[in-house]
Amino acid sequence: MPLYKSITVNHHTKVLIWRIEESEEKLNEDINLTLHCKERIASMKSELHRRGFLSVRQLLKVAGYEASDLNYDTEGRPHLSDKKKISITHSFQFSAIIISDEIVGIDIEKQRSKIKNIASKFTEDEFAFISEDDEIEMLTYIWCIKESLYKAYATAGISFKEHIRITPFSLNDVSGKACVDHKGKKENYQVYFLTFDGFSCAYALKI
Repeated sequence: MPLYKSITVNHHTKVLIWRIEESEEKLNEDINLTLHCKERIASMKSELHRRGFLSVRQLLKVAGYEASDLNYDTEGRPHLSDKKKISITHSFQFSAIIISDEIVGIDIEKQRSKIKNIASKFTEDEFAFISEDDEIEMLTYIWCIKESLYKAYATAGISFKEHIRITPFSLNDVSGKACVDHKGKKENYQVYFLTFDGFSCAYALKI
């Protein structure tokens, strides 16, 4: 079972990361998919997406949940049956979940040079603390942080560039601060980030 990493953030928050190495058939073993899950998988044309979807259900099993314990509201946000907060992500050969009593968000992205082509669409003030030597990794972190806040804030109309701000950080840091400032409402978050196997991951907890 390729549980790649388990991170205990605090006594009521845990991150689980899965390296997706198994076949679709193998990932489908020992999990009880709901009819809705089966319909969703059937609608996915990409095997990569199907394996990502199934690996998340394997992560739920590791965390002590059944696939039926995960539901989505009308806005597409995930919820657990015991009212704990959850956020989900998958990118290529990795997937992850964060489960907490608090509002949380998580994102994983592969570090790729093409992120520089879209940097101006999601980054503004953050350009001030990005150096050319670590541009790709820093931009990927910034995207992951903003995506994790976007998931945690869960409000339509949020712009990565206009409404989410990140306190300056460096690649030597493992955590930092960020906030969402939207229509007069401001929420602050503690963010954590890590790199592994050419991927970046960030997760956020509301403070």
